[in-house]
Amino acid sequence: MSSENLPQSPESSTQQPRKPRVAVVFGGRSSEHGISVVTAGAVLRAIDRTKYDVLPIGITTDGRWALTADEPDRMAIADRKVPTVTELAESAEGGVVLPVDPGSREVVYTEPGAVPKALGEVDVVFPVLHGPYGEDGTLQGLLELSGIPYVGSGVLASAVGQDKDYMKRVFTSFGLPVGPYLVVRPREWEQDEQGARKRIAAFAGEHGWPLFIKPARAGSSFGITKVDSFEGLDEAIEEARRHDPKFLVESLLRGREIECGVLEFEDGPRASVPAEIPPVSNHAFYDFEAKYIDSADGIVPAPIGAEATAEVRRLAVEAFEAASCEGLVRADFFLQENGEFVINEINTMPGFTPISMYPRMWEATGVDYAELVECLIEAALRRSTGLR
Repeated sequence: MSSENLPQSPESSTQQPRKPRVAVVFGGRSSEHGISVVTAGAVLRAIDRTKYDVLPIGITTDGRWALTADEPDRMAIADRKVPTVTELAESAEGGVVLPVDPGSREVVYTEPGAVPKALGEVDVVFPVLHGPYGEDGTLQGLLELSGIPYVGSGVLASAVGQDKDYMKRVFTSFGLPVGPYLVVRPREWEQDEQGARKRIAAFAGEHGWPLFIKPARAGSSFGITKVDSFEGLDEAIEEARRHDPKFLVESLLRGREIECGVLEFEDGPRASVPAEIPPVSNHAFYDFEAKYIDSADGIVPAPIGAEATAEVRRLAVEAFEAASCEGLVRADFFLQENGEFVINEINTMPGFTPISMYPRMWEATGVDYAELVECLIEAALRRSTGLR
């Protein structure tokens, strides 16, 4: 890519005070790469360009930070296929480099055989990565080292929110209700597979079938299998371990699936009206294709009554605070037949496409998509990096 096609530093292109610059970082190395690109397109479309300059940065599946065109329309699902950063990158070799000196926020573009080019300073990063290597605290740690504020939770909350094992441990320690589960760690499976199978069999004997086998650190329902008997167990474990060597076994919680969004305002976190995810036809559960390809529709607001609505909103904020979250969270619950809620998980960077439940819940609460993006950027700009 020739240097004349590179984004120009805002400082060099105008004599007026520059606007805050938002780097939207998307893609990544996880299995949720494609939906992250779709999310980025929606965020880029929503950012108020009269208030902010924007720098789109895509991370390829092999980890290269690529400069991409600011073309949201190319970042949509087409013919049931999700887009990739490689398709959007301005160059097959060039890379974007963040500063490692917290005293500088200058972003540099490098290409083999060419002089590195300064792209100007970045004031805030809007990371819309899902899953490992982005949502799990790794990117957040890099941004902390760089001294660049960013949207969303910090290192600890991001790591806890990604790892369903430790997430449930945190919730239990704070008195939040969680369902029965079993964790099988990599070393146990590799060194004592028979012992792990005996534990799973005992869990099934105590809680009954069906069971859900899921990766401990994946999202968008990737790698999750509903298993009705021992016959399907091996295939389900193999699928989970394809995404993560640590996996969970969970019992079926009979009840209604209820979700609730939490958003950080200047005076603290608040919860949205909840949504209900009804049973999805042609899908065993609310999986990736049901969410993003077939656009399974949720009910917003959830028809659960005023008392249950108030309770799930309270629990969602409690979960946000328990995990030390910042910015945004989607909290997922089961409303059981006895009227009690059980928390399933939180997502510190939930699905954020226009059809995703998190933006839809906030729109029903009175905050539309553009306002939601603005609120998140403002919250990030108010925070410093480091201990807080």
